[in-house]
Amino acid sequence: MYNQPETILEQYDLEIKQITKGRGAYICDSNQGMKLLMPFRGSKERAAFLCEILRDLKSRGIVVEQVCMTKEGEAVASDETGTRYWLKDLIAGSECSTSREADMMGALGQLAGLHRALAACSLPVPDFMKNERNEPENMYERHYRELIKVKNYVHTRKTKNAFEYRFGEQYPHYIAEAEEALALLNRLNQRSLDKTGKLCHGDFNQHNVVRTAEGFCIVNFENLCCNASVVDLANFIRKMMEKNNWESRLGIRLVQAYDRKRPLSESERQLLYILLLFPEKFWKISNHYSNTHKAWVSQRDIDKLNHMVEIEPARVSFLQNLFSFL
Repeated sequence: MYNQPETILEQYDLEIKQITKGRGAYICDSNQGMKLLMPFRGSKERAAFLCEILRDLKSRGIVVEQVCMTKEGEAVASDETGTRYWLKDLIAGSECSTSREADMMGALGQLAGLHRALAACSLPVPDFMKNERNEPENMYERHYRELIKVKNYVHTRKTKNAFEYRFGEQYPHYIAEAEEALALLNRLNQRSLDKTGKLCHGDFNQHNVVRTAEGFCIVNFENLCCNASVVDLANFIRKMMEKNNWESRLGIRLVQAYDRKRPLSESERQLLYILLLFPEKFWKISNHYSNTHKAWVSQRDIDKLNHMVEIEPARVSFLQNLFSFL
């Protein structure tokens, strides 16, 4: 932040007792409780809509952070450079643990409740919330092309480093998975998912689930978007499985935990399998390599690639079991 937080906070009708700097934000102790002041990367209209959604969720019994309005009734405040900030409730607690199954189950219970509440919301969804670029078929087609681009570049390298050798060895397996996932997506009737005008969290992972004294709470709705609900579910399960070496029985229990709270339709089950089949981790590591200095490859990228390859049999086994379960 370029300005002192006091300058921004003057636009709010509250008394600030203390300000502490956090990661990319300011923690504010106020007469209305603990607040979080942070940059808002979006339009005023988007901020206003998110504010309405959060209020609607609260009215439906979902415990979510609320946004403070400025003295002028705006959802965001701007500094002299035009940079926007918003002030929201700080929900105190610890992040969802990736090693405690009870935490994962609690998070999925909250996610199912969130999806039910979002589906029941009657607020009209504005066009600026709809972005076809992030729908699975478009996103994975883009990632697929990027993998091919990395492969073509590596192929032209006369002297290959350790990462490039390992990438070349594993590329046929992972690109085959990507092609299978895309083929299944093309066959799946996306209209049956009824995602038009449907909202999902957009960034559901362990960092955005807080365990409080009262229970679990989902936070950070900045990436709320129109997409199939199962995209949130797949993102969370992928993260948990990566952290737990794709332990098959755990993965099945996680899917079942969500399904008990919000039963998955047949097309959602198929989409879940497809989203987990696409080699997202392989793309992510390859994309990081592509966007960094090729003359010096991080040992961390090499280690990540090696670890991913090491646990790939467990991932394949999980997907086979998931397919039979679904």
